[in-house]
Amino acid sequence: MTYHQQILQLKTTGKSLAKVTNKVEEVVAKSGVQTGLCTLFLRHTSASLLLQENADPDVLEDLQHFFSDLVPEQRRYRHSTEGPDDMPAHIRTALTHTSEQIPINRGRLVLGTWQGIYIWEHRQQGHYRELVVHIQGE
Repeated sequence: MTYHQQILQLKTTGKSLAKVTNKVEEVVAKSGVQTGLCTLFLRHTSASLLLQENADPDVLEDLQHFFSDLVPEQRRYRHSTEGPDDMPAHIRTALTHTSEQIPINRGRLVLGTWQGIYIWEHRQQGHYRELVVHIQGE
């Protein structure tokens, strides 16, 4: 059994979905694993990890609008130390994911035709985010 782990330092541009599929695929290729599992873990509480539509950008826009309506920034929250967008970002992260597992077959991620991997930044300002890519297999 082979194990490979790499932490990607990724800069987000603020409240958006940043596609990171290619960066994760590069780590998988570097690992040399042909059959196994890729575990992704985003080390943050105000951003999410998402597998989502990679062809029609309207899907990503609709998701952002839906979550803006679902978790408004204008509401009064007790936690506001880091600004009015911080608590809504924590709620959005709680409703989504900070980790994903994707099978590896023939040295490649087994993603569906229309699936991409995204970091969903929930804060207004961009941040440096750390994505742990852990690969195990043969």
